[in-house]
Amino acid sequence: MSIENIAQAKAAISETAAYKTLAAFFDNGEFTPIANLAKSKDTYAEVVAGRGFVDERPVYAFAQNPDFCGGAMSKASAAKIKKVYDLAKMNGEPIVGFYNSKGGRLDEGNALLQGYGEVLNAASKISGVIPQISVILGDCIGTGALNAVSADFVIAAKESRLSLDTAGKNADIDYNAENGIVSVTADDEADAIEKTKELLNYLPDSNLAPVLGFEENEPNAEGCIVRRMVDEGSPYQVYKEYGENARTLFAAIKGSVVGIVRTTGGKLTADDSNKIAKHVRFCDAFSIPVITFVDVEAFGDIKSAAKVSSAYAEATTAKISVITGKAFGSAYIALAGSGANADMVYALPDAVISPVNPEAVVLINSPEELNVPVDEQAAVVDKYAKENLSAGKAAENGYIDDVVCEEELRDTLADAWNLLSNKRVQTESKKHATI
Repeated sequence: MSIENIAQAKAAISETAAYKTLAAFFDNGEFTPIANLAKSKDTYAEVVAGRGFVDERPVYAFAQNPDFCGGAMSKASAAKIKKVYDLAKMNGEPIVGFYNSKGGRLDEGNALLQGYGEVLNAASKISGVIPQISVILGDCIGTGALNAVSADFVIAAKESRLSLDTAGKNADIDYNAENGIVSVTADDEADAIEKTKELLNYLPDSNLAPVLGFEENEPNAEGCIVRRMVDEGSPYQVYKEYGENARTLFAAIKGSVVGIVRTTGGKLTADDSNKIAKHVRFCDAFSIPVITFVDVEAFGDIKSAAKVSSAYAEATTAKISVITGKAFGSAYIALAGSGANADMVYALPDAVISPVNPEAVVLINSPEELNVPVDEQAAVVDKYAKENLSAGKAAENGYIDDVVCEEELRDTLADAWNLLSNKRVQTESKKHATI
């Protein structure tokens, strides 16, 4: 190929949708292309790839190119994507994949399957080593969807489709968000790119790199307790549509990045437990401190309780729990007590900490106190809880580290994180947990 033809080819590629997607993603629209002229039969590879900077941080990315064979996966595009994974791993930098494809080049037969497998294997090997984000901008159907959802986070534009079923069953993004497959939904491609860039700000380059953090901002005076504790503008919620009684977020407290779990009362459903466990495991893999705001009566089922308890118990990152309301039985143990192996546990003055729900405690320990009219029993239980199951009692018995007023909590959390910033834990020699 002559120099003139090479220049023409590069110019043509730079006008494709995928190239423009990467240009919109990287700072100043600039990036270093990777395997830019790789061919796939009679056209160029159905993916554009490169390395550039996002908010001045190095990031690797690839984008399936619908302008070439509908963005279909091929041997050439699989090799190109795998090279991006290899380079990202060697350099310890995040990788972002933009998906928009009509499927795979079926005329390549088993070679296509091998390409899919190599990409999936590459993604699996670096899971927990460098952050991975998938961004769904169009169709992502069949085996390509398996590759996409293997990332740590999936951000999807609302009009896109995501399904392992080649017929596109349950491909709707709202369905995927409600079932915990999509982490964040976006209005369109531009919004998806912005949300991806925002998420990257909370993530380190690799499991060996520190989280950079932010300039400190004052907290928001309104909203839930989390918003009243973290720097204004910092909360970034993931899996918003998944689960009823738990929230998982990234945020900054006095500029330091933390992962946050907040339970919102009632029982934790299986979906709540799954997303809590996933969030804690991700934060642990990249040494992001976890702050858990506990207000929960119980788990919905035993398996969910075991999954959450295992995630917290195995996590060696800094763990701080704050009991803001109820903390009963297994929920207290898994999220704030010995099961969570929390480094520091605080409680607001009105918190109630109990081995079982307070009604049962009164019935077991002081049944005579319930010999009152039914409509008066709630007041009796409430009085008993304040006297015997209070945060102060828990502190006296050594079950929590301190009782803190909300006005002091933000400073307390920042101090606790500074105290734990050099935490090191030697774990048992094993491949992985099996819970």
